[in-house]
Amino acid sequence: MAKVLVFLAEGFEEIEAVTPIDILRRAGADVCTVGVGGKLIKGAHGIAVEADVAIGDEISDFDMLILPGGMPGTDNLEKNETVISLVKKAYSEGKYIGAICAAPKILGALGMLEGKAATSFPEFQSFLKGAKVTQEPVVFDGNIITAKGAGAAAKFAFALVTALFGEKAAAELSAKMHY
Repeated sequence: MAKVLVFLAEGFEEIEAVTPIDILRRAGADVCTVGVGGKLIKGAHGIAVEADVAIGDEISDFDMLILPGGMPGTDNLEKNETVISLVKKAYSEGKYIGAICAAPKILGALGMLEGKAATSFPEFQSFLKGAKVTQEPVVFDGNIITAKGAGAAAKFAFALVTALFGEKAAAELSAKMHY
């Protein structure tokens, strides 16, 4: 079973986290939410989510990690050394990394978008250092999946399912959900 980590930091964009969590779990992924700064994390729109584990807890091996956007959630992710360490580990091991809205700026700052096609919320596209920036809602390039924002959350989630389980599984789930 594919193991996915979704990081939740104070001020995360709720739809960009919950939609991928839901759709990946429906696809059969073992999704673990990781609270940055505790287990109860309040999103950008005041919705509190209880994470499965806190960032200091033991985090076992994983196949994919996801960075939801939102502000100041993205900045809070970027300031956390453990999050950055796990992102670097995922990248060096060729594991999938999903980032949506403002969160792709973290990958840009780490040099992970060099020569890759990527997208983000328009205000953050200047931070996608080295990327071939596109206006597509979702971009899948190698092991990096980026998305534009909240309106692309479901499309982003199905791209994540495609990465882990293949196009057929994503299409079947999409049809089943009437997406």
